[in-house]
Amino acid sequence: MIVSLFSGICVGLFILNNYDVLASLEALYTLFTFLLSEGWILKTLAFVILAGAIMALIQKSGGVHGFVNFMLHQKKIIKSERSALMVSYILGVVIFVETSITALVSGAVGKPLCDKYKIPHEKLAFVCDSTSAPIGSLIVLNGYGALLLGLLNTQISQGYIQENSTTLLINSLMYNFYAISALIVTFTFIYFNFEIGAMKETVYKAKVNVDKEHRPSSMYYMLLPIFLMVSLVFVFLYITGNGEILKGSGSSSIFYTMLSTFVFILFYYVGTKNLSLREWSSTAYKGAKSFVPISFILVFAFGIGNVTGELKTGVYLSTLATENVNPYFLAGSIFLLSSLMSFSTGTSWGTFSIMIPIAIPMAVGMDTDVALAIGAVISGGVFGDHCSPISDTTIISSMASDCEVMDHVKTQLPYALISGVIALSLFIIFAIDPMQYL
Repeated sequence: MIVSLFSGICVGLFILNNYDVLASLEALYTLFTFLLSEGWILKTLAFVILAGAIMALIQKSGGVHGFVNFMLHQKKIIKSERSALMVSYILGVVIFVETSITALVSGAVGKPLCDKYKIPHEKLAFVCDSTSAPIGSLIVLNGYGALLLGLLNTQISQGYIQENSTTLLINSLMYNFYAISALIVTFTFIYFNFEIGAMKETVYKAKVNVDKEHRPSSMYYMLLPIFLMVSLVFVFLYITGNGEILKGSGSSSIFYTMLSTFVFILFYYVGTKNLSLREWSSTAYKGAKSFVPISFILVFAFGIGNVTGELKTGVYLSTLATENVNPYFLAGSIFLLSSLMSFSTGTSWGTFSIMIPIAIPMAVGMDTDVALAIGAVISGGVFGDHCSPISDTTIISSMASDCEVMDHVKTQLPYALISGVIALSLFIIFAIDPMQYL
């Protein structure tokens, strides 16, 4: 992954600098200097490192084993592979506040359950990834909502549309067909053990280095840190948004949340003598160190996203649909273009920022349903991001589930394509006569 991403960045900069080697090397230095000076990128990287430390500490505390013991033996809720994966699915749907937190929590809880039933971690990664972004784009009390409302308000201020931005966004979410179909397909996969493509070939890989020194302890050593992670995101979104959650900073909120949880674990674990200070520090260091490669992948993913932006990949793709598009296929075309853009850049947020200012004027000019066009942008952005190997949600889902990124991409892709085909079909059907189907 790192070699591929770095190669892509070099080729892109080589093209941007008219094939001048020295200028390209200078641009490469400038790019990474810029990336590592951006506050939100540094906070995202810090989040990943802190996540590694926290996950290692929770595992070391015995809280995960305590939770597994409670679910398997005391309450006997988990009895099969289906119910083990269903726990992660339910967590992924319930924790909609931030995609990274969603994937992290459902992965942390699901991993020991998968180990118990010898479930391949690729299956868990698929469940984590297929709930985090889709549910986050459906229940937009998060960063998605803040970005989309801002983009819609810009279009309103420019006179393209007259509707209230909140009402328009809510109406658009009804047409987020990819997110809806992805959640249904994932549920079907779990309930019926619906295996296709590379997923059929997956096998459980036993962990070599398993911590056998620490006995299972209270499940609250796992539940309290996770509860803190989920609840504090809302608190920090409220604070950074000056009293308005939807205007809060997502990168700052998850960074402060993880830092607060990290400090809480120190006092909780050491204070209750679950871990000594030496054990706490050594475990935190090992966990953080194990996630350093993920940080490198994210930096290079951000870098190639920046390069494709300078190459105007998104603008080029959008021009492909501006001429000779039948109004009945406008929403479908917007969905496909948004998907391609998001897949090639690895970001749904960047896709929204490029495509919504293009999609709304096109929908107004062709006298088609504006909400349907916005829904197509949201669906396409999530679909492409879901399939992309350079997406942060793809990488974090793999990280949380402890499986290789490309193994996750290969096993997840057939299911994502099924959801994508369903979504495309619905965009065409609803464009013909949307009111007929409501």
